[in-house]
Amino acid sequence: MRNTEIENILNNAVTNKKILHSYMFLGSKFSKKEEIAKEFSKHILCLKDGNNPCEECSSCVKFNSKNHPDFQIIKLIDKENSIKIEQIRNIQEDIIKKPIVSNKKVYIIENADKMTVGAQNCLLKTLEEPPLYVTIILLVENENLILNTIKSRCTKIGFTEERTEELSDENKILYEELEKIFGNVNKYTLLDVLNKLDIIYKNEINILDILDYINIILFKNIKSNVKNIKYIEYVEETKQRLKANANFNMSIDNLIYNIWKE
Repeated sequence: MRNTEIENILNNAVTNKKILHSYMFLGSKFSKKEEIAKEFSKHILCLKDGNNPCEECSSCVKFNSKNHPDFQIIKLIDKENSIKIEQIRNIQEDIIKKPIVSNKKVYIIENADKMTVGAQNCLLKTLEEPPLYVTIILLVENENLILNTIKSRCTKIGFTEERTEELSDENKILYEELEKIFGNVNKYTLLDVLNKLDIIYKNEINILDILDYINIILFKNIKSNVKNIKYIEYVEETKQRLKANANFNMSIDNLIYNIWKE
């Protein structure tokens, strides 16, 4: 679904006072699901009726200053790369407290597909009987990692990835090069690719995001090249090796070689 359509649906839900208690925003890292989730949250919390947040009430002012007591974003614990049961318990302790500034409370759980099973089971208790003033938004990339009992209690909204020209200037050249190469892998020799993909080797810190984007490109072009299904598997295997602290250069070398030997 297009972002403008999603925004209209969410804004209408607020305007018509038909806000649900739990949503699952599903999409890649290159979609605008987080940005739209925040704007939706601000609209829910806004103290004035309207088709958009008023930007003037005390709630909007506090939201924009990132100092709103009725709004929380739950993030990954960096060292663990997961969302723990303790974090969900903290939400539950806060949820029972009435709103302070707004009439509502909103919680966004980033990378919700990285909640531990214990954390998901803990969250389930809240999703089953949430207070009337609470809305919880799960931001998810891989819904297969979410328990069915959680999914059944959330309204799922699917986001498409951003086009390359909508991405930040800092990444635009990189993503355009990836689109060019992985959009038509049969066009290039292995030597061509090794020369062109030097930018990947220089972006080790962002490699998981880059690999995710490569898979988006490959997935879009499956119809024109069925071998892309196999290539996606190679990318996923590379991601797992890197997460297990495998040698970076060797992992990328192996990925490129496996794709182009096909």
